[in-house]
Amino acid sequence: MQNTKISNGVNPIITISGTPGSGKSTIAKALVKKYGAKRVYAGGIWRQMAKDRGMTLIELQKAMENDSQVDIEVDKKASQETYKLAKDSMVIAEGRVLYNFIPESIKLFIKVDVEEGARRIWLSLQKEENKIKRNEANVNSLAELIEKTKQRKANNIARYTKFYNTDHTDESHYDFVLDTTNINAEQATQKVVDFIDKKLK
Repeated sequence: MQNTKISNGVNPIITISGTPGSGKSTIAKALVKKYGAKRVYAGGIWRQMAKDRGMTLIELQKAMENDSQVDIEVDKKASQETYKLAKDSMVIAEGRVLYNFIPESIKLFIKVDVEEGARRIWLSLQKEENKIKRNEANVNSLAELIEKTKQRKANNIARYTKFYNTDHTDESHYDFVLDTTNINAEQATQKVVDFIDKKLK
């Protein structure tokens, strides 16, 4: 299936956007395994940049609210890497505005209720290795994380609207929208796989 070429002669590209805690990365990793695909993760680039600056992810995003330099650098790097990998393999590209940079991709939006998303992140952060990996803001309670998650979502919408004139939460941008609030990771992945299989027939 990964050998089905798209319009510009590269292999299929799946772009995944969504809201915090919706399971985007879990689904992306499952798709990589399912299709023998390569993965590009814009969030990972962001988190590394924040670490390199001695900042948390939210601190870096806050600092960059009025400066498009980092956003553009990350998104260009991710899209260029995606096109490069797609010459030889199907690619799963995870990033909130990559649908805008890779218009011929199959575009997925994974969403979740903000409180449920924060709860999932909170549970993940109870493991020290995940806390280091995610580089989230330091929080002392689930209630605080819910507020931070709402702030992060609002900051993302404001930045992308300002820098790219696009709202990544506008579901009309996408080929498939999935709400994972009341389903588990396996069910969510299966729904996405079913859609992609039909799309690539």
